[in-house]
Amino acid sequence: MKVRRSRQSRRGRIEIIPMIDVMFFLLATFMLASLSLQNLHALPVNLPEGRAVPVQARAPVTLTVTKDKAIFLDATPVTLATVTQVLKPLLKASNGHVIVAADSAAPEGTVVQAMLQARHAGAEHFLIAVKYHE
Repeated sequence: MKVRRSRQSRRGRIEIIPMIDVMFFLLATFMLASLSLQNLHALPVNLPEGRAVPVQARAPVTLTVTKDKAIFLDATPVTLATVTQVLKPLLKASNGHVIVAADSAAPEGTVVQAMLQARHAGAEHFLIAVKYHE
């Protein structure tokens, strides 16, 4: 007859297979995360050195409409009738981009009319400025 040992004298076992699975998952996660941090569209090259005139960045023009219907192009006050004349020379330097910064209490009709005048001046792209809240 076989006599069993009591359960109290048994030693505990550490299972290593689940630990290997977790470590492999962490390794794969960190490898994928590090790959997403790299710019994969560019090839690594050794760029030559040289001197050149710095390229002027083209800043977009800001069209501001306040709550009392005042209209500004950058910091210059304008009217609906003069938006087209003032904006045409500014658009050549901004590549046709206009940022619309309208007060939340500004009349929508004034904002739309100012944007239409900007479109007549040659504005191609409008960006709406908003305040970001988390």
